[in-house]
Amino acid sequence: MSDVKLFGLSGSLREGSSNSKLLREAARLFGPCSYTQADLNLPLYDADAEAETGVPEAVTGLARQIAAADAVLISTPEYNKGPSGVLKNALDWISRTKGSPWKDKPLAVMSAAAGRAGGERAQMVLRGFMVPFRTRILQGPEIHLADCTNQFDENGRLKGEIYLRELTALMNGLKEEIAR
Repeated sequence: MSDVKLFGLSGSLREGSSNSKLLREAARLFGPCSYTQADLNLPLYDADAEAETGVPEAVTGLARQIAAADAVLISTPEYNKGPSGVLKNALDWISRTKGSPWKDKPLAVMSAAAGRAGGERAQMVLRGFMVPFRTRILQGPEIHLADCTNQFDENGRLKGEIYLRELTALMNGLKEEIAR
């Protein structure tokens, strides 16, 4: 599976984001693969702007990257009991592109948040956001990384044995889903 292409979407734009670190750790634990992370620094969705100038190239490029990937990973922080606006905006834009880049795409979701629930509510809402796209979303194990800023070492590696075991199991499930 060394030629597998994984594509990651982090719901955080912040430099040093725990969600971006979690995605990189997921790709590392997946094993040999090519991993690319999306740039979600997109304009806010605006139907008037879309009518005037069309879907921005940054968005159509993002949709092409999703379509070309063998599988997609999404990690979201939890803001006010839901996924970040950055992530929701990207999903809204992608829904406006031609074709169906998400259709039948293997998808693993996870969350990292400062709170003790690790973004559980945000991840539940995110799963609902993905239903219209008709992905092949993995049902588990669910990764809710709590107290996220303290869960990585100085090299960005996940420290907790339970998290490592569960994330490895999720990536093994993703391999099986890709092979289907």
